[in-house]
Amino acid sequence: MERQRLDKWLWHARVVKARSSAAALVEAGHVRINGIREKAPGHAVKAGDVLTIALDNSVRILKVVAFAERRGDATAARILYEDLHGRRE
Repeated sequence: MERQRLDKWLWHARVVKARSSAAALVEAGHVRINGIREKAPGHAVKAGDVLTIALDNSVRILKVVAFAERRGDATAARILYEDLHGRRE
């Protein structure tokens, strides 16, 4: 798999609890892909994309590393991304 829907990836990576919540987060304009605001939950993300996600009390910066066919536990979700928050390059 080279690409995956943004809302599905956010759900598999356990950024949100439900896929509908992921879609709502994107539609509300709280997600940026490589610095560009994305409002389409079906937009495809690929490995290497950097997502900036504005949540209720925090901002998460995640680099897409992998994809999953199904939603797994927290350990499985952790291998889908690299957390860039607070990291300087």
